[in-house]
Amino acid sequence: MKPISKIKYLTLICSAILYLIAIVFISCSKKSETIAPNNTNTGIELSGGECTTFDQSFNAFGHAFPNLTITQNTDFVVGNSFAKDNWVIAPASTTSRDGLGPMINTASCLSCHPADGRGAPPINGEQPLSLIFKLGRNTTDFHGTQLEDENYGGQFNNATIIGVDKEGDVAIQYEELKGYFDDGEEYSLRKPTYSFTNLNYGSFNGDTKASPRIARQLPGLGLLETITEATILNFADENDSNVDGISGRANYVWDYISNKTTLGRFGWKASQPSIKQFVAEAFKIDMGLTTSIFEFENITASQLLKYPNIPNGGTPEVTDKVLNQVSFYITSLAVPARRNWTDETVLEGEKLFTGAGCYKCHKPEITTGTHPTISQLSNQKIRPYTDMLLHDMGNGLADEKEEFIAKGNEWRTPPLWGIGMIKTVNNHTFLLHDGRARNLSEAILWHGGEAENAKNIYKSMSKTQRAALIKFLESL
Repeated sequence: MKPISKIKYLTLICSAILYLIAIVFISCSKKSETIAPNNTNTGIELSGGECTTFDQSFNAFGHAFPNLTITQNTDFVVGNSFAKDNWVIAPASTTSRDGLGPMINTASCLSCHPADGRGAPPINGEQPLSLIFKLGRNTTDFHGTQLEDENYGGQFNNATIIGVDKEGDVAIQYEELKGYFDDGEEYSLRKPTYSFTNLNYGSFNGDTKASPRIARQLPGLGLLETITEATILNFADENDSNVDGISGRANYVWDYISNKTTLGRFGWKASQPSIKQFVAEAFKIDMGLTTSIFEFENITASQLLKYPNIPNGGTPEVTDKVLNQVSFYITSLAVPARRNWTDETVLEGEKLFTGAGCYKCHKPEITTGTHPTISQLSNQKIRPYTDMLLHDMGNGLADEKEEFIAKGNEWRTPPLWGIGMIKTVNNHTFLLHDGRARNLSEAILWHGGEAENAKNIYKSMSKTQRAALIKFLESL
């Protein structure tokens, strides 16, 4: 056998090293793919059923369902681009995404929902971006919709396009409220106060109410839309007939697509009936873009008098094709899988969650109905931890603004799936409708009304038990 030359020997060594590097690279790259772990569990980790992603990175909220067709995946990618990239002022060479403004809060969907995730309140006194303020009066139109403020419309726009005065600024101040757990440990909650300054279009109507709303994470909306109305109504107990202190009820809202009153599903007060209408309204009031659903510009009569020549990006500015693609993109976002579901502390926390009665509103498991066009959403056993209903959350969280039949102290039960990934995706843990809670514990302590008893049970737990409950929530 001939001896191997030094050159051939070094060549073989280098080839082996490159091969090992390639193996390691491929192995590492697969860690963020949507691949189910090999286990014999009952599937409790599958938060979104077959529409679950196992990515635990900063992109955990941005995956499509793993079983989309080639055509569906194309629509998902295109919809993502229209949601992610900034829209521009008309006229522009980019005619497919012009028409921005004049009154806006942002120039793109994902600037409010960064990485398809949750927004945050301003930290250093800057103007809020992903915290917006809904405006409404005490009277309604014939659809049951609260009338808008005459000078500022249905949402306060603290940004605008060049050459147009913005509506004004928002100032936020926090008051620290001290409290104690039953074991004597101190906690502090921050109570926000909002004020509107530098108003450029006169005063608000005397009966105008303002409600702060933080942008929520987007995964799983398509699955929530596929839950049947009968299932949701079966959770309702408006008169508390079983005397358990929980009396959730459905909101009924105006559907501009079907032109009828229907069940509300989305938004902090369940004021939107569908993902498509939710997207179309965001285009209108957040970015000043018209659609076939909302054909008129986001501008009041007094503002129009000052700026009669509004830049126009087409009629409508967002075509039906683009609206449908963005809606499909949001509908098809997969839900992050539950993590550490066999951990003993997590399991203990789950028992405490159940024992405190939290499950009565945060329903652990629901089966979806049949989606008319996206078969992947149909008949999925999901674990969203919501009943989709309105609940009285107490005066501490009340904002005095009504939306259809939702009162100022009523809020839709927010889903808990993915809540443990917010810190990874968005680098913060601000929770509740305005981001006042700085962590999960503070969010629980703000609960009142129908959740007062559950909160008090949490306060009575030992420090170890409280930590277990939080660890369970972080696993979702």
